Amino acid sequence: MRHAFPAAQAARMPNAPGRLSAEIFHHGSLEVRWYAPHGVDPQTPHGRDEVYVVVSGHGRFRCGDELSPCRAGDMLFAPAGAEHRFEDFSEDFATWVVFYGPEGGEAA
Repeated sequence: MRHAFPAAQAARMPNAPGRLSAEIFHHGSLEVRWYAPHGVDPQTPHGRDEVYVVVSGHGRFRCGDELSPCRAGDMLFAPAGAEHRFEDFSEDFATWVVFYGPEGGEAA
């Protein structure tokens, strides 16, 4: 099992057909992906909770009615089922995406 995943290597991974991101690692309910949208972020709600860790660039993160600035180094959370997307992001914007837990999200 690999234990280190350099961002530069993840950025070169192709997206799977029909997916907006590349799968980098999977273990149990944990799924880590690389996401680097171009122009517009067409995401729709997901069935599991998500954490984003912005690796490069900057923009704004919309989750529900909240719009927050974000930049490299920031962590963001989107609960399962929430409308969310990145807006007004720079050309070099890229983020790790971490999906985890059961469909429907973790219990509070």
